[in-house]
Amino acid sequence: MSKHNARHPAASAPRRVLGYLRVSTGKQADSGLSIASQRAKVRGYAELYGLELVDVLVDAGASASTLDRPALTDALARLDAGGADALLVAKLDRLTRSVRDLGDLVDRCNRRGWALLSVADNLDTQSAAGRMVMGVLAVVSQWEREAIGERTAAAMAVKAARGEHCGGGVPYGFHLADGGRLLPDDDEQATIRTAAALRAKGLSLRAVGAALTLRGLLPRSGRAWTAQGVSTVLNARVAA
Repeated sequence: MSKHNARHPAASAPRRVLGYLRVSTGKQADSGLSIASQRAKVRGYAELYGLELVDVLVDAGASASTLDRPALTDALARLDAGGADALLVAKLDRLTRSVRDLGDLVDRCNRRGWALLSVADNLDTQSAAGRMVMGVLAVVSQWEREAIGERTAAAMAVKAARGEHCGGGVPYGFHLADGGRLLPDDDEQATIRTAAALRAKGLSLRAVGAALTLRGLLPRSGRAWTAQGVSTVLNARVAA
Protein backbone atom coordinates (compact mmCIF):
# COMPACT_ATOMS: atom_id res chain seq x y z
CA MET A 1 0.00 0.00 0.00
CA SER A 2 1.32 3.47 -0.87
CA LYS A 3 2.06 5.68 2.09
CA HIS A 4 -0.25 8.29 0.55
CA ASN A 5 -3.14 5.82 0.67
CA ALA A 6 -2.47 4.65 4.21
CA ARG A 7 -5.41 5.17 6.52
CA HIS A 8 -4.90 6.48 10.06
CA PRO A 9 -6.32 4.07 12.68
CA ALA A 10 -9.03 6.42 13.91
CA ALA A 11 -9.38 9.21 11.37
CA SER A 12 -9.79 9.54 7.62
CA ALA A 13 -8.71 13.20 7.43
CA PRO A 14 -5.20 14.51 8.18
CA ARG A 15 -4.74 16.08 11.60
CA ARG A 16 -2.20 18.40 13.21
CA VAL A 17 -0.02 16.69 15.77
CA LEU A 18 2.62 17.69 18.30
CA GLY A 19 5.49 15.26 18.65
CA TYR A 20 6.85 14.64 22.15
CA LEU A 21 10.24 13.04 22.87
CA ARG A 22 11.89 12.15 26.19
CA VAL A 23 15.01 10.46 27.50
CA SER A 24 15.83 10.16 31.19
CA THR A 25 19.56 9.41 30.93
CA GLY A 26 22.38 9.47 28.39
CA LYS A 27 22.58 5.69 28.56
CA GLN A 28 19.28 5.41 26.68
CA ALA A 29 21.03 6.52 23.51
CA ASP A 30 22.40 2.97 23.30
CA SER A 31 19.03 1.27 23.76
CA GLY A 32 17.08 2.59 20.76
CA LEU A 33 15.40 5.28 22.84
CA SER A 34 17.62 8.20 21.85
CA ILE A 35 16.15 11.55 20.84
CA ALA A 36 17.21 10.98 17.21
CA SER A 37 15.55 7.57 17.12
CA GLN A 38 12.29 8.86 18.61
CA ARG A 39 12.25 11.86 16.26
CA ALA A 40 12.62 9.59 13.23
CA LYS A 41 9.75 7.37 14.38
CA VAL A 42 7.44 10.33 15.05
CA ARG A 43 8.21 11.92 11.69
CA GLY A 44 7.78 8.61 9.87
CA TYR A 45 4.40 7.99 11.50
CA ALA A 46 3.16 11.48 10.67
CA GLU A 47 4.26 11.11 7.05
CA LEU A 48 2.75 7.64 6.70
CA TYR A 49 -0.69 8.76 7.89
CA GLY A 50 -0.70 12.19 6.29
CA LEU A 51 -0.54 14.07 9.59
CA GLU A 52 0.83 17.59 9.86
CA LEU A 53 3.68 17.59 12.40
CA VAL A 54 3.24 21.07 13.86
CA ASP A 55 6.23 20.86 16.20
CA VAL A 56 8.41 18.41 18.12
CA LEU A 57 9.06 19.10 21.80
CA VAL A 58 11.83 17.46 23.80
CA ASP A 59 12.45 16.74 27.50
CA ALA A 60 16.05 15.56 27.83
CA GLY A 61 17.18 14.06 31.12
CA ALA A 62 13.64 13.95 32.50
CA SER A 63 12.10 11.12 34.53
CA ALA A 64 8.73 9.59 33.65
CA SER A 65 7.80 9.52 37.35
CA THR A 66 6.04 12.88 37.04
CA LEU A 67 4.23 14.87 34.36
CA ASP A 68 5.83 18.08 35.60
CA ARG A 69 8.28 18.45 32.70
CA PRO A 70 8.88 21.70 30.76
CA ALA A 71 8.34 20.41 27.23
CA LEU A 72 5.36 18.22 28.17
CA THR A 73 3.73 21.09 30.07
CA ASP A 74 4.17 23.30 27.00
CA ALA A 75 2.77 20.61 24.70
CA LEU A 76 -0.32 20.04 26.85
CA ALA A 77 -1.02 23.77 27.06
CA ARG A 78 -0.80 24.10 23.29
CA LEU A 79 -3.10 21.13 22.78
CA ASP A 80 -5.65 22.52 25.24
CA ALA A 81 -5.54 25.85 23.37
CA GLY A 82 -6.24 24.16 20.05
CA GLY A 83 -2.73 24.45 18.68
CA ALA A 84 -2.82 20.82 17.56
CA ASP A 85 -5.23 17.89 17.48
CA ALA A 86 -3.07 15.15 18.98
CA LEU A 87 0.05 14.39 20.99
CA LEU A 88 2.29 11.86 19.23
CA VAL A 89 4.94 9.80 21.05
CA ALA A 90 7.30 7.11 19.79
CA LYS A 91 6.41 4.81 22.68
CA LEU A 92 3.98 5.04 25.57
CA ASP A 93 6.67 4.93 28.27
CA ARG A 94 8.26 8.05 26.75
CA LEU A 95 5.13 9.84 27.95
CA THR A 96 4.61 8.24 31.38
CA ARG A 97 5.06 5.03 33.35
CA SER A 98 2.34 5.86 35.86
CA VAL A 99 -1.14 4.40 35.52
CA ARG A 100 -2.58 7.35 37.42
CA ASP A 101 -0.80 9.92 35.25
CA LEU A 102 -1.84 8.14 32.07
CA GLY A 103 -5.42 8.07 33.27
CA ASP A 104 -5.27 11.80 33.97
CA LEU A 105 -3.89 12.44 30.49
CA VAL A 106 -6.58 10.35 28.82
CA ASP A 107 -9.29 12.15 30.82
CA ARG A 108 -7.75 15.49 29.87
CA CYS A 109 -7.57 14.76 26.17
CA ASN A 110 -11.14 13.48 26.18
CA ARG A 111 -12.39 16.66 27.87
CA ARG A 112 -10.38 18.99 25.65
CA GLY A 113 -10.97 17.14 22.39
CA TRP A 114 -7.44 16.07 21.42
CA ALA A 115 -5.94 12.60 21.12
CA LEU A 116 -2.93 10.62 22.30
CA LEU A 117 -1.05 8.65 19.65
CA SER A 118 1.72 6.11 20.17
CA VAL A 119 3.85 4.86 17.27
CA ALA A 120 5.22 1.64 18.78
CA ASP A 121 1.94 0.70 20.44
CA ASN A 122 -0.21 1.77 17.43
CA LEU A 123 -2.68 3.44 19.77
CA ASP A 124 -5.16 6.27 19.34
CA THR A 125 -7.28 7.40 22.28
CA GLN A 126 -10.05 8.64 20.00
CA SER A 127 -11.24 5.04 19.78
CA ALA A 128 -12.66 3.10 22.73
CA ALA A 129 -10.41 0.16 21.86
CA GLY A 130 -7.38 2.45 21.86
CA ARG A 131 -8.23 3.81 25.30
CA MET A 132 -8.70 0.31 26.68
CA VAL A 133 -5.42 -1.02 25.27
CA MET A 134 -3.53 2.05 26.45
CA GLY A 135 -4.83 1.51 29.97
CA VAL A 136 -3.80 -2.15 29.93
CA LEU A 137 -0.31 -1.31 28.67
CA ALA A 138 0.12 1.29 31.40
CA VAL A 139 -0.87 -1.24 34.08
CA VAL A 140 1.64 -3.76 32.71
CA SER A 141 4.35 -1.10 32.52
CA GLN A 142 3.83 -0.09 36.14
CA TRP A 143 3.76 -3.73 37.27
CA GLU A 144 7.05 -4.39 35.48
CA ARG A 145 8.63 -1.33 37.09
CA GLU A 146 7.52 -2.36 40.58
CA ALA A 147 8.58 -5.99 40.03
CA ILE A 148 12.07 -4.86 39.01
CA GLY A 149 12.25 -2.70 42.13
CA GLU A 150 11.25 -5.63 44.33
CA ARG A 151 13.85 -7.93 42.72
CA THR A 152 16.54 -5.28 43.12
CA ALA A 153 15.69 -4.74 46.79
CA ALA A 154 15.78 -8.50 47.43
CA ALA A 155 19.15 -8.84 45.72
CA MET A 156 20.58 -5.93 47.73
CA ALA A 157 19.32 -7.51 50.96
CA VAL A 158 21.09 -10.77 50.11
CA LYS A 159 24.33 -8.92 49.32
CA ALA A 160 24.12 -7.01 52.60
CA ALA A 161 23.52 -10.25 54.53
CA ARG A 162 26.67 -11.67 52.97
CA GLY A 163 28.65 -8.62 54.00
CA GLU A 164 29.01 -7.45 50.39
CA HIS A 165 29.09 -3.79 49.49
CA CYS A 166 25.79 -2.34 48.28
CA GLY A 167 25.16 1.03 46.76
CA GLY A 168 27.45 3.78 45.52
CA GLY A 169 31.05 4.62 46.29
CA VAL A 170 33.27 2.77 48.71
CA PRO A 171 33.03 4.43 52.16
CA TYR A 172 36.10 6.14 53.58
CA GLY A 173 38.14 3.80 55.74
CA PHE A 174 37.55 0.75 53.57
CA HIS A 175 38.49 -0.75 50.21
CA LEU A 176 36.55 -3.11 47.99
CA ALA A 177 37.97 -6.63 47.89
CA ASP A 178 37.24 -9.52 45.54
CA GLY A 179 33.66 -10.72 45.82
CA GLY A 180 32.40 -7.23 46.63
CA ARG A 181 33.35 -7.37 50.31
CA LEU A 182 34.44 -4.25 52.20
CA LEU A 183 37.73 -4.61 54.05
CA PRO A 184 39.34 -2.00 56.36
CA ASP A 185 41.96 0.24 54.78
CA ASP A 186 44.74 0.55 57.39
CA ASP A 187 45.87 4.06 56.37
CA GLU A 188 42.37 5.52 56.21
CA GLN A 189 41.37 3.85 59.47
CA ALA A 190 44.39 5.49 61.10
CA THR A 191 43.30 8.85 59.71
CA ILE A 192 39.80 8.39 61.13
CA ARG A 193 41.21 7.62 64.59
CA THR A 194 43.61 10.58 64.44
CA ALA A 195 40.85 12.96 63.36
CA ALA A 196 38.62 11.76 66.19
CA ALA A 197 41.42 12.21 68.75
CA LEU A 198 42.16 15.77 67.55
CA ARG A 199 38.47 16.65 67.58
CA ALA A 200 38.18 15.28 71.13
CA LYS A 201 40.85 17.79 72.18
CA GLY A 202 38.54 20.62 71.14
CA LEU A 203 40.00 21.49 67.73
CA SER A 204 37.67 22.89 65.10
CA LEU A 205 37.00 20.95 61.92
CA ARG A 206 39.25 23.34 60.00
CA ALA A 207 42.03 22.94 62.57
CA VAL A 208 41.73 19.16 62.47
CA GLY A 209 42.03 19.29 58.69
CA ALA A 210 45.14 21.45 58.88
CA ALA A 211 46.72 19.06 61.40
CA LEU A 212 45.96 16.01 59.26
CA THR A 213 47.40 17.71 56.19
CA LEU A 214 50.53 18.72 58.07
CA ARG A 215 51.04 15.11 59.14
CA GLY A 216 50.70 13.91 55.53
CA LEU A 217 47.40 12.14 56.20
CA LEU A 218 45.77 13.36 53.01
CA PRO A 219 42.27 12.55 51.70
CA ARG A 220 41.75 10.41 48.60
CA SER A 221 41.90 13.50 46.40
CA GLY A 222 45.50 14.09 47.52
CA ARG A 223 44.71 17.71 48.35
CA ALA A 224 44.48 19.48 51.69
CA TRP A 225 41.58 18.60 53.99
CA THR A 226 38.49 20.82 54.06
CA ALA A 227 36.20 21.20 57.06
CA GLN A 228 33.51 19.24 55.16
CA GLY A 229 36.01 16.49 54.40
CA VAL A 230 36.95 16.20 58.04
CA SER A 231 33.27 16.01 58.98
CA THR A 232 32.84 13.13 56.53
CA VAL A 233 35.81 11.32 58.05
CA LEU A 234 34.47 11.75 61.56
CA ASN A 235 31.16 10.21 60.47
CA ALA A 236 32.90 7.30 58.73
CA ARG A 237 32.77 3.80 60.12
CA VAL A 238 35.69 2.60 62.21
CA ALA A 239 36.58 -1.05 61.72
CA ALA A 240 36.02 -3.22 64.75
